[in-house]
Amino acid sequence: MDEDTQAALPGPAAAERATGERAPQRWVRGWRRIMLGAGMLVYPCLTAVAVGGNVSGAALVAGYAVVGAFCLCFVLTATAMIHGRRRQVLLLLAVMSALFLAALPSAHENAFYLATVVVSFVAVLRRRHATLVTVTATLAALLVPWAVPAWHAGPGAFQALALLFTVLTTGAFAEIATTNQALVAARAEVARLASEAERNRIARDLHDLLGHSLTAITVKSRLAQRLAAKDPDQSLAEMAAVESLSRQALTDVRAAVTGYRDVTLAGELARGRELLRAAGVVADLPTSTDPVATQDGELFGWVVREGLTNVVRHARADRCTVTVTGSSVEIRDDGTGADGRTGGTGGTGGTGEGSGVGKGLRGLRERVAAAGGTVEAGPLSPRGWRLLVTVPPGARHGRAPARKGTT
Repeated sequence: MDEDTQAALPGPAAAERATGERAPQRWVRGWRRIMLGAGMLVYPCLTAVAVGGNVSGAALVAGYAVVGAFCLCFVLTATAMIHGRRRQVLLLLAVMSALFLAALPSAHENAFYLATVVVSFVAVLRRRHATLVTVTATLAALLVPWAVPAWHAGPGAFQALALLFTVLTTGAFAEIATTNQALVAARAEVARLASEAERNRIARDLHDLLGHSLTAITVKSRLAQRLAAKDPDQSLAEMAAVESLSRQALTDVRAAVTGYRDVTLAGELARGRELLRAAGVVADLPTSTDPVATQDGELFGWVVREGLTNVVRHARADRCTVTVTGSSVEIRDDGTGADGRTGGTGGTGGTGEGSGVGKGLRGLRERVAAAGGTVEAGPLSPRGWRLLVTVPPGARHGRAPARKGTT
């Protein structure tokens, strides 16, 4: 079946089958569709009435037989269209056209009611040719009765108008059905894209959340092992902190999956200070987050979480400094492990090019780009690493505050 036919058919179209959804257009489904199609049988009935008024005897029987055969072909054609049987539809239309011609001697000008049904099918099946066929059939319905003296009839104005407006209505109905099916397909595509975006969000959040928490747990576990022999009490305290971190990680994972996690700059600075202390890194962190706008607090919190996690993982640093302003957050360390932060372990290093950039940096760049900001990351001279995220004031004013669970 050609594309026009598939798009116009009111039966189960390809878009609906692909999406698995029931289309919302109620008037082209189920018993309503049958009622709309059955309405076209009014035209063969009008033709049958005309046959009874024009002929009698054997001609009358033959005329009724022609009209009856036409009605049967109409039902078969509609069924074939619903099931997408293109060749059968075309064959039946050819038979219906022949029956229309056969009805002319007995029904005279009223036989053009049968032509109305045939041309309506053409308007649905072959919309590229619908205009030419409709104009030709309308002129024939108007002029043929006048051109045949034996019919004793003038121009078939009523039959021509009935044909024209019926075909126009049928074509409009087909266009509406096509549009509705396209909307169903578009809605399914939007739902699929939204689902994919949500999966990506969850994957990114889980990476950021677990990367930070598991790093902290690893560092504290090692510290507890070192302290076990010489300071058992401190070792127990570190293990208690490990338990607390694991519980918090579980809570964060559950919150990320449901889309309601709460990441704040102040909270991440507090966690980062404890993480750096456990790793033996001197922490120079701000004690206030007042310069940061409310709508940027969550974003800067994610930056601090990712940056400090990678300092502990890769930097082998002695000191780490975090500087926060109203439009930026900067993380510096004096470590020597810059190469590790450009790999696939989620480091913040690099500039974003190449296959070596980890998931952490990619996720961070996505968050910052959504906020209208920029990310700069790279080595310092003579040693160390710098991560700078900047969100210009104009970018903040041009966007709405982020909903929890998204960036």
